[in-house]
Amino acid sequence: MRRFHSTRLTLMLLTVLLLWSSSVDTCNARRGGHWRHSRPLSESLLKKKGKSHGNKGNNHHHSSKTKPYHRSPSAPKSSPTPGEDAPSSPPTKKAPYPKGSPPKATEPPRIVDIPSPQPVPPQTGGNIFSVLDYGAKGDGTSDDTKAFEAAWGAACQVESSTMLIPSGHQFLVGPISFSGPYCQRNIVFQLDGTIVAPTSPKYWGSGLLWWLDFTKLVGITIQGQGTIDGSGPVWWKDAPYEGPVDDETQMVIPLNDTMLESPPMPVRSQLDAKMPSIKPTRSPNVAQALRFYGSINVTVTGITIQNSPQCHLKFDNCIGVYVYSVTTSSPGDSPNTDGIHLQNSKDVLIHSASLACGDDCISIQTGCSNVYIHSVNCGPGHGISIGSLGKDKTKACVSNVTVRDVNLQGTMTGVRIKTWQGGSGSVQGVSFSNIQVSEVQLPIVIDQYYCDKSTCKNQTTAVAVSGITYQNIKGTYTVKPVHLACSDNLPCTDITLNSIQLKPQQGLYRLYDPYCWQTFGELTTPIVPPISCLQIGKPLKNKVLIPSEKSVGPSKSNTQVEGTTQDSQFLTTITKKLQN
Repeated sequence: MRRFHSTRLTLMLLTVLLLWSSSVDTCNARRGGHWRHSRPLSESLLKKKGKSHGNKGNNHHHSSKTKPYHRSPSAPKSSPTPGEDAPSSPPTKKAPYPKGSPPKATEPPRIVDIPSPQPVPPQTGGNIFSVLDYGAKGDGTSDDTKAFEAAWGAACQVESSTMLIPSGHQFLVGPISFSGPYCQRNIVFQLDGTIVAPTSPKYWGSGLLWWLDFTKLVGITIQGQGTIDGSGPVWWKDAPYEGPVDDETQMVIPLNDTMLESPPMPVRSQLDAKMPSIKPTRSPNVAQALRFYGSINVTVTGITIQNSPQCHLKFDNCIGVYVYSVTTSSPGDSPNTDGIHLQNSKDVLIHSASLACGDDCISIQTGCSNVYIHSVNCGPGHGISIGSLGKDKTKACVSNVTVRDVNLQGTMTGVRIKTWQGGSGSVQGVSFSNIQVSEVQLPIVIDQYYCDKSTCKNQTTAVAVSGITYQNIKGTYTVKPVHLACSDNLPCTDITLNSIQLKPQQGLYRLYDPYCWQTFGELTTPIVPPISCLQIGKPLKNKVLIPSEKSVGPSKSNTQVEGTTQDSQFLTTITKKLQN
C-alpha cells in the first residue's frame, strides 16, 4: 500500500513539473518584477566554481553552511544590505507585472532608488599584494605583464585580498586573464596607478583579442582613482569609417548636402605599428579594454577607462553588476568604442557615470534583464541603446530595463531600440524617463530595420517590441525628434509617450518631422512637436496600416490594406521619402 501511494505521489509530482515547464517562457531574458534575482542560476554557477580538484585553499566551497555571496539589487524590503548574504529564497512580494504577459504601457517599470555598495576598504598586512613586490617596474616602457600575473596568482589564493596597482606609476601590460574559477572570493583590484596597453603587434597576435579579462570570479571589485589607457589611436588609424545603413543615419545630412567619406580623425597616432584591422561591426579581432565574463557580484567604481581600441567596459554572462562613479573617455569619431556593453547579464545597476565614446554610451544586448540605469552623462556617443538584436535570424530577449535621469549632449541618438529583420524574441518592459537632450540628432528611436550594410533585405520575422514608455524627455534635436520604424508583420505595441517636449536646433542638419510606422500605443499628454502618426490601440489582425502617400511627414490618415508584408518597391519608396 505504501509503495502504491509513493508511486501515485511521484506521478503527481512529475505531472506538475511537466505542466510548469511547458508554461515557462523560452526567452533568455527573464520576465517579471525588477530586481528579483534568480537563485537557482547563481547557485549552480557557484557549484561549478566550488570544485577543489585537490586544492586545499578552496575547501570552503564544499561547506554546506556557506551561502553564495550574491548581493543582488532586489527591492528594498527584501534586499540585503551591502556585505550581507542574500536571502536563501526569492522575495515573495508580488511582481509588478504578471509572469508570462508583457507589461502594459500605462504601467512602466517601477523606479526604486537602490543604495550603491560602498567601496571596499583596501586590506592591510598580509592580504595586500602589490605588483611592485613581484617585479613590476612601473616606468611605462618595461613589460610588467608577468609581474601582474604573479601578483594575481598570490592574491587569488587569499579570500578578501587586495591586488595593489600603486599610484605614481605607469604599467605597460599586455593581454592578461585574471581568472577563476578556483580563486577565493571578494578580491579587490585596487587601481591607483595607470595601466597602458602595448602598441606593438607582437603582443596581440591574431584571433580573439581581449586586454584585461576577469573570468569566473565571485565578489570581484575594481576600484580606485587610477586609469586604464587602451592606446586606442594605433588601432583606430587603420579603421575604415563605415557606419550602419539604417534609417536614422541616412537622414543625418548637413545643410550643404555634402557627406564626408571619412570624418576627420584628430586622434590619429604618429605610431607606425600596423594593428589588426577593425571591421565596421564589433569584430572579435579587436581588443576590448576591460571585460568580465561568467562572474557574480562584480563592482567597478572610481576608475577611468580611456582610448579603448573598441569597447571600454564589457559584462558578459554576469549576475549582480554594480558600476558607479566611472568615467570612459574616447573621441566621438573613434570606431565602435562603446562605453559600457552588457550581454547575457542580469541584475545590473549603473549610475553616476560620465561616458564619452564613439559608439553607444551604454549598449544593452540580448539576454539582459533587470537593468537599472540612472544619473548618467553621455556625450559624445550614440546614446543609450538596446540592441542591435536578432542579427542573422537569431533569437534575442531583453526585459525589465529602466533608464532615468540621463543627460545626453551632442549624441547621434538619445534613447534607442534597434533590431535586425529576420530575428525573433522580444524587448518588453522598458522605461525611459527624465531624459535631457541637447543638440541630439534623433532623441527617440525604435528601428526594426537596422542594418550595417547595403544588401539587407526585407524579411517577415522580427524581434517583438512592446511595453515601452517614454516619459519627460525634453531638450533640443538637430535632425528628427521621434523615429519609430516598426515591423510590418510584428508592429510595436503598447508604446506610451508622456510629457515629450523636443524643439529643433536650427542651422545644423536638414530637419524632419516625427515619423511612425506600424507603431501602436497612446499619447497621455500633449506632445511637442505634435505626433499624429502614432496609432491608438492595437494592430488589426492580418492588416497593415499604410501612411497616405500624399503625406510628407507623419501620416494624418491611415488606409487599411490587406496582407502582412509589403514588396521591396514600396519600402524603397518610403526610404527615399525619408531621405528627401
